[in-house]
Amino acid sequence: MGFFDLFAEEEPNKEKQKEVRKEGRDTEFANEAHLDLRQEELDIHKHRVETGDVELHKEIVEEEKNVNVPVAHDQVIIERKAVDREPSEEPISAEETVHIPVTAEKVDVEKHTVVTGEVSAHKRSVEETQQVHDVLHKEVADVEGHGDAEIINED
Repeated sequence: MGFFDLFAEEEPNKEKQKEVRKEGRDTEFANEAHLDLRQEELDIHKHRVETGDVELHKEIVEEEKNVNVPVAHDQVIIERKAVDREPSEEPISAEETVHIPVTAEKVDVEKHTVVTGEVSAHKRSVEETQQVHDVLHKEVADVEGHGDAEIINED
């Protein structure tokens, strides 16, 4: 390897350096350049969480009730009256008994169950709007000209 060969090897290295700088967007060695501009956007996802519950049950309460019920019963009325001592052809006999049944209405109370109403429950979904606030970042291009550089913006 000679003295000039050392310089010849350095020449391709400069070429590689130039290429690397182009890939790294170093505009000092490139004829064209571009920047990727980025900005943040919101990714909003919803999910359901349990916030409470509703329990539907029934209780038994007592209520006293007074009801007036008319009832009837028999009364035996004994009437005595004097008669004019009329003669009788029947002799006095042994004891004579007359049986008179006496009745009365008694109140029997029974209970039965009836349906007086119905309670039902269901859910419905109600939609509302909730405002979300966050700070987003965005890249914007800042073009500066120095000296007599002519800049033309094409959008």
